[in-house]
Amino acid sequence: MSVFRSIVFSAVLSGLIGGAAVTVLQYFSTVPLILKAETYEHEAPEADAKPASESAKEHATHDHASHEHEATAWKPAEGLQRNGLTAAANILTAIGFSLLLGGFYAMRGGVDRHEALLWGLSGFVVFTAAPGLGLPPELPGVPAAALGARQLWWTMTALATAAGMSLIFLHRAVWAAILGFCLVALPHLIGAPQHAGAHSDVPDSLSHQFVVSVTITSLLFWALLGCLTASFFRRFSTR
Repeated sequence: MSVFRSIVFSAVLSGLIGGAAVTVLQYFSTVPLILKAETYEHEAPEADAKPASESAKEHATHDHASHEHEATAWKPAEGLQRNGLTAAANILTAIGFSLLLGGFYAMRGGVDRHEALLWGLSGFVVFTAAPGLGLPPELPGVPAAALGARQLWWTMTALATAAGMSLIFLHRAVWAAILGFCLVALPHLIGAPQHAGAHSDVPDSLSHQFVVSVTITSLLFWALLGCLTASFFRRFSTR
């Protein structure tokens, strides 16, 4: 079997299993926290400090805008539809990440179980741990900086961390280690975009619990995906 087909087949199978597994983990860990945070997001703020006439006008305007938005916006229904779309997104994401891992395994001529676990943990550091230091996972209703700025910083951090770790662990030279550490630290020296001066009704304890749950779930996901991809790639490439 060709190397390309081995990568694709191993990625599809690993993504199906890894995506389904992380969906089950999220159902019992992060989803309940999201649903709880949405109750705070949907609560209407009190307007006691404003005159009655002004509050009535704003309330009417808000209701009119809300009805127009609800008429045009679509969101998945609670239950099977929402869980099904979450599972599909997780599986597609897992397949994409598994393709990356399979490509690295192919370039190295295959890896054993221990090295596969290290590659999976490296993916966790690149895509979760490093960006999470500046932009931790956020619950609905928590103020955040502009989406474009956050996406740009997240992408820059992931690329810099991946390049830095490659220099540190794949090159046996002092200059590579120094340059690698500089690349890993650069996004954090620049600083992630932050949203200042906004109030949130979501309790800090709930946000902290969500960050911990997301981090642990992602760690298990990457460890499983790294090992599954290596196992399937080794099986298909030997045929």
